[in-house]
Amino acid sequence: MAIDKDLKASIAVTRFGLGASAGEISHARAWPEDFLLAQIRAQGADPTSADAAGSIARVRELLDYQQERKTALQAGDPKADPVQVAAKMIRADAGADFLARVRLAAVTNTAFRERWALFWANHFTVSANKLATATLVGPFEAEAIRPHVFGRFENLLVASSSHPAMLIYLDQAQSIGPDSAAAAVQSRAGKHVGLNENLAREIMELHTVGVDAAYSQADVTEFARAMTGWSIAGEREPEPLRGRFIFRERAHEPGARTIMGRNYAEEGQGQALAVMRDLARSPHTAHHIAYKLGRHFVADDPPAALTARLEHAYLSTDGDLGKLARQLIASPEAWDPEPRKFKTPYEFMVSSWRAAGVVPDKLEVVAPVMTAMGQKPFSAPSPKGWSETAQDWCAPDAIVKRMAWSEALAEESSADRDPGQLAAAALGARLTPAVAKAVARAETRAEGLSILLMSPEFQRR
Repeated sequence: MAIDKDLKASIAVTRFGLGASAGEISHARAWPEDFLLAQIRAQGADPTSADAAGSIARVRELLDYQQERKTALQAGDPKADPVQVAAKMIRADAGADFLARVRLAAVTNTAFRERWALFWANHFTVSANKLATATLVGPFEAEAIRPHVFGRFENLLVASSSHPAMLIYLDQAQSIGPDSAAAAVQSRAGKHVGLNENLAREIMELHTVGVDAAYSQADVTEFARAMTGWSIAGEREPEPLRGRFIFRERAHEPGARTIMGRNYAEEGQGQALAVMRDLARSPHTAHHIAYKLGRHFVADDPPAALTARLEHAYLSTDGDLGKLARQLIASPEAWDPEPRKFKTPYEFMVSSWRAAGVVPDKLEVVAPVMTAMGQKPFSAPSPKGWSETAQDWCAPDAIVKRMAWSEALAEESSADRDPGQLAAAALGARLTPAVAKAVARAETRAEGLSILLMSPEFQRR
């Protein structure tokens, strides 16, 4: 079915992007596809903050905090002032990272690029569910995700899997091969850390081939053995290495491996890299990613034809994510006029800020509301990331909280704004006569804007 340019421009901005800012739909109208294609670039997504501290500085800060806390505990004073101050600084770093991210989302003129980056950050979730990872989520996105989102998937997989944030989040940093030299030393000292399978399991189940690939527990264990030695340089390493990824040869489980029917020779660090290369090129991975992209951009149950198109694009380009983005834009299923995706709290708040022309400037205002709506900043409940399906976000209580926040935002931002014009700019050709009439008949400008934000057309994309 042919779609006129007005509607296509509205879909380009509100579905592929993060919601329309003033004039954005008009800007996209001439060539909606080209408007999106122009946002794909080899250097990846935009940085969230030009002066954000890198992961090395953050890991060193964390190591210092852990040493101070250990000293305080040994002295019998777990609430020592330096420890508490350091913990507050770490949490403040994480908060500043999240605020920088939402501010970028509220103002960017390349919102498809930003949405694409957010998809991959959720695919390779690192959650701030503990202090050790809270300070690293921002640098993880900045260093491991954003630079690689339009490159090859294999590079994105390796970058995310070797980043200190992921190594800490999934307990890989301390994983030791049972027959390694490090294990022998531990055994003589009466200590035992042993093998940790968390990262290997999540790479297979969530990041690459998916649960339908018919791999076995033995495959997970062998992959975990291949990954032993992937760690972070700590207090005992030379200063230039401290806080960086390091491969500990002495912790690596020696020997050849067989994983999903493929044989891998003993290559030290290269053994896990070889496994990742094959996982990245697997047809199972192509299908898993194609389905997730369709679910994110188009529908909770994406069209089979769209999944097939994306799967073919992935396999035929060796996982070129830039070309995969181009295939998404070229797929007719992605332009279906029916808005089938219900916005997550993050998407709803960002699109509301964009519609109202508001740029959030205080984390203490943003974070409690987002948490109340069920999407605590940087804190996905599990390595699976945030849910992509409507049933997890549209419960009655959640809708009431959206309404209360919409009314407050409208009161703060609508004093000199015509809600009818805001509605036209926010939805374009997706604005229905019923919503336009309701907005126009509102008793106040604030009421008109809140009606727009809570309309089914705005809540869906």
